[in-house]
Amino acid sequence: MDNASTSSPSPADDAAMDDELLEGVVTRSTGSWYDVQVGDESIPSRVRGKFRLEQEEADQTNPVAVGDRVTIRINDDDGTGMIVDIHERETKLSRRAAGRRAGQEHVIVANVDFAWAVQSVRMPRLNAGFIDRFLISADMFDVPAGIILNKIDLLNDDPEVEDIEAMYRELGYPVLRTSATEGLGIDPLREQLEGKISVVAGPSGTGKSSLLNAIEPGLDVETGEVSQKTEKGKHTTTFAELHPISGGGFIVDTPGIREFGIMELHPADLAHFFVEFVPYLDDCKFQDCTHDHEPGCAVKRAVDDGGIHPRRYESYLNVLYSLQEGEEGLGR
Repeated sequence: MDNASTSSPSPADDAAMDDELLEGVVTRSTGSWYDVQVGDESIPSRVRGKFRLEQEEADQTNPVAVGDRVTIRINDDDGTGMIVDIHERETKLSRRAAGRRAGQEHVIVANVDFAWAVQSVRMPRLNAGFIDRFLISADMFDVPAGIILNKIDLLNDDPEVEDIEAMYRELGYPVLRTSATEGLGIDPLREQLEGKISVVAGPSGTGKSSLLNAIEPGLDVETGEVSQKTEKGKHTTTFAELHPISGGGFIVDTPGIREFGIMELHPADLAHFFVEFVPYLDDCKFQDCTHDHEPGCAVKRAVDDGGIHPRRYESYLNVLYSLQEGEEGLGR
């Protein structure tokens, strides 16, 4: 569990202890304002300064995340709220921040039940390295995960995509084929989302927003185009937002994530998050085997014998090297 602050309000911050306190869920985060759903009402709220100080001490980019359960105090002057308590998180999905905050933890969503990595089969091309980093991060935080292959109408019998899809299915991950434009796979996806708090994450241009509109047409989430030259999409979703699903449950739309950096994972522990490696780990000649260069490595032998897919082994090495170099987040 993630130990979010549950400290009591201080007299300096809260002049009147008998003010109205309400509990709700954060449905939207813009960085400075948070929409908190309390019953049928959405209350724009700010966060107490002490949480921002705690955020800096914890080396996090955001003190409050979409999905957080919070307590707010209503401001009588304008009806806005002040977040005075962040309840303990049951689960979370985090990544290593990029840009000027590189290395800090960025919590994508709190209290999530399932996480979906969204990739398009073309425009932009499928990135298995992103999927693997996403699956590792979800596993680290005990969040079940699956894969959505979108724009399946553009597949044209691509053997590489077919091979990657078969690989993840054989590993036991749920894989859904969808096309928002053609309406393919929308009902099975909706069934997977109902009754859960789910997050969809992937690079810009993979069609996340179009999928949300197809699942729940009333959302009217803004969509964008993909550059024919770069095969990269424009950021249309600026802030993370939690949307209700009419059949029950919620889905979290996230800004496009080009890189998915892994937080706080020691290189020696990485192999345990590649599920197909686990049966071989105790058979290596050396107890501290990195499964890279050592002789007598059972994992490398399994790759040669066909027990481990070469794509996954190559992906493992890419993540291993970036962890060893302290550069995880490159999204190779």
